[in-house]
Amino acid sequence: MYKTLLSIFTILFLIISEASANKNIIKNLKEGGKIIFIRHALAPGSGDPENFDLNDCKTQRNLSSKGIEQSKRLGIFFLKNEIPIDIVLSSEWCRCKDTAKYAFGDFKEFSALNSTYTPPYDQNEKQQIEDLKKYANNWNGEGGNLVLVTHYVIILAITGETTRSGEIVITDKNFKVLSTINTF
Repeated sequence: MYKTLLSIFTILFLIISEASANKNIIKNLKEGGKIIFIRHALAPGSGDPENFDLNDCKTQRNLSSKGIEQSKRLGIFFLKNEIPIDIVLSSEWCRCKDTAKYAFGDFKEFSALNSTYTPPYDQNEKQQIEDLKKYANNWNGEGGNLVLVTHYVIILAITGETTRSGEIVITDKNFKVLSTINTF
């Protein structure tokens, strides 16, 4: 009986703690001026097929139907919580552009967010990270939050965080991680 009660209280404590933490995260996001990394939504597989063409989505790994739904839920999360967005930037990979499109509608492509997972793109990582830091440094953050839809490798390189598909990593302008949200 004692163990059961202890388990129930532990679960309730964790639920209440998580709800309180989520309220604080949303409050922070409503203030604006944050950089929000989003790893693209569910796209089955790993990396890209050999000889894929960046300009031809049919040759790339793409969002599954679950990934499309996940992207739409990301957008609903931002709308429902009235999180202000200054601009949405996306990798040029189709799975990132589709995540941005289904979640936010409008977005701009930004090559600094492109995957560096496989050759020859892996040679671009240093330059891309420099370009990303330069962009963030010049971004004034007054119009809301900067949303960056990108890949696991870019988020890991800039924040040190490992992410799952659709996961959100929130940083300040110096890329200090403030919080993460595992969306699904």
